Amino acid sequence: IVLSGPGAFSVEIGGRTETEAKWIGTFDTIGLVLLLLVAYRSWKIPVLGVLPLASAGLAGLGAVALLFDGVHGITVAFGFTLIGVVQDYPIHLFSHQRPGVTPRENARALWPTLATGVVATCIAYLTFLFSGVDGLRQLAVFTIVALATAALCTRWLLPALVDPAPRDVAASPRLLALWRRIERLPRPRIALAVVALAALAVVALRPGAFWENDLSRLTPVPAPLLERDAQLRAELGAPDVRYVLTLQAADAEAALVASEALRPTLDALVADGAIDGYDLAARYLPSVARQRARQRALPAPDALRAALDAAVVRSPFRPDAFEPFLEDVERARQAPPLRPGDLAGTPLAPRVGALLLEGEGHATALVSLTGLRDVAAVERAARAHGARLLDMKQASESLVADYRARILAALALAALALSATVWFALRALRRVLRVLLPMALTTLLVLAVLRGFGIELNLFHLVSLILAAGLGLDYALFFEHAGEDRDDQLRTLHAVLVCSAMTLLVFSLLALSSVPVLRAIGGTVALGVVFNFVLALLVARAPLGEYDADPEAAA
Repeated sequence: IVLSGPGAFSVEIGGRTETEAKWIGTFDTIGLVLLLLVAYRSWKIPVLGVLPLASAGLAGLGAVALLFDGVHGITVAFGFTLIGVVQDYPIHLFSHQRPGVTPRENARALWPTLATGVVATCIAYLTFLFSGVDGLRQLAVFTIVALATAALCTRWLLPALVDPAPRDVAASPRLLALWRRIERLPRPRIALAVVALAALAVVALRPGAFWENDLSRLTPVPAPLLERDAQLRAELGAPDVRYVLTLQAADAEAALVASEALRPTLDALVADGAIDGYDLAARYLPSVARQRARQRALPAPDALRAALDAAVVRSPFRPDAFEPFLEDVERARQAPPLRPGDLAGTPLAPRVGALLLEGEGHATALVSLTGLRDVAAVERAARAHGARLLDMKQASESLVADYRARILAALALAALALSATVWFALRALRRVLRVLLPMALTTLLVLAVLRGFGIELNLFHLVSLILAAGLGLDYALFFEHAGEDRDDQLRTLHAVLVCSAMTLLVFSLLALSSVPVLRAIGGTVALGVVFNFVLALLVARAPLGEYDADPEAAA
């Protein structure tokens, strides 16, 4: 027995996804717990570290459920990816904790920098509210509420649970040795410009399609299974899954009438070999006019009885043997016509419901096609009768392109809003550039790497780039906040090392997944973490003597 089709695929994908989720989740959990234990030497830190993220997720889902009719699956999937940056908030609190400073005082000192990053990101996501796409609006509400909740939790609730630090990470000789090596690194200027130009050249000049619009390329179903499914469909004469005829009408009755008018043309296409067959709702549920015509074709009771009596006389049947038949015919002749609603609860309901779609003030009749060979002939015939041959592949690609265009427009406005917020917080061009440059250059480098390997970008890459940008803003802001204070620089380095190691572990494992969506998100964010960390070290840390020479910056 060979099993195929959506049901078999869902079982295959579900089993594979569950297996991968288990091993990825197990390795993630073990790795993160060990990392936090080594970094902070306290069993409470792994427990406390998840509280802001858990609070953020619950608050975001609650806000979406309150403001919208339902929560889209894309909101849950993309939303929890985008708020991954909140795991960095408690890490900064833990790493900056030191003897002589209470957790509340520590949180108060970190709050301006933390709030700047959160406000900038939330203002950027506000642009998604005006995208005109319900999914993006839900994503904006979820992300904004979640980020704000995590930040407030880190600022006011988490310090009450954190024990006073018995030691200062700034006292670590290894961390000090590492920072001294970093300080000896040159300040790249021309090199960064050359790298940026090279990355831009790769992005612009690399041959091949830039965007991936074909949703079938994202399926985790192995190619051999898809090929076998296509072969079985061809042998069984199953309907074509790509092309379908559509008829628009004012209501269901008009759609059925139009379908019936199209049947002679469809029969001619079958006879000419353009298609092997077709299926439509009117085959199971004729129009009212057709039903009435068939009722009128039934003989009247007297005529039917006379004809039946004449036939029974020459047969061995009793004279009253066909009385139930006479009653059934009369009942059918007088019965009211069937409507789509009358099929509810019957085996015909799913079939008719799939081919006759009723909306508010309109209805659409679908005609499924089998063995489509001549697309042009079918399209001409459909157009001549007011129908339309719909290419599902082309339609899905158009939807993807439209959705992507809205996301890109929202991202452009978000970048402006984020830059304005950082400028308002820092008020110095040099400091603003040090914060924004690593994030912008990282985005360009990630795009260049993906394009260099011939990877066509999809919506999941875009969402991952947004997350990577949020991480880069966080790293750069805290390096800039440390200024020239050696101890603060060491604490910030410790925090960013832990944050980047945690994020890199999670998304590197996702990049190893066989599921294309998870692989796209994991690979993109992992690249972003590496580039953001390196560039933040090279660009965002304060040059020696700047704060002595610039009192406004020091303030």
